[in-house]
Amino acid sequence: MGTQQEKEELYAMDISDAVWESAPGSPEDERVEIAHLPGGAVAMRNSKEPEVVLRYTAAEWEAFVLGARDGEFDLERAPGDGGTAAQQ
Repeated sequence: MGTQQEKEELYAMDISDAVWESAPGSPEDERVEIAHLPGGAVAMRNSKEPEVVLRYTAAEWEAFVLGARDGEFDLERAPGDGGTAAQQ
C-alpha cells in the first residue's frame, strides 16, 4: 500500500478546506464522511467526531473499495441462519 513517506505527507497535508461528503440523512444522524484529496487520496471521519480524521493513499482506498465490493468485510453468520449479514 502506501509507503511511510506517502503516509507522512498525507497526514502533513492541510485539509482544513476539504469538502466532506456523506450519505443522505438528517444532521443529527451519525454518518461516515469522506473528502477526496489530491492524488486520489481520501480522508474519512465520523460526523459525530469530526476532529478524528483518517487518511488513506489512493492505493489503500482502492483496496478498501474493491474489498467492500467483493464482500470482504461481510460478517459471517452461524451455520444455518441464512448467510452473511450483507445478504440479510
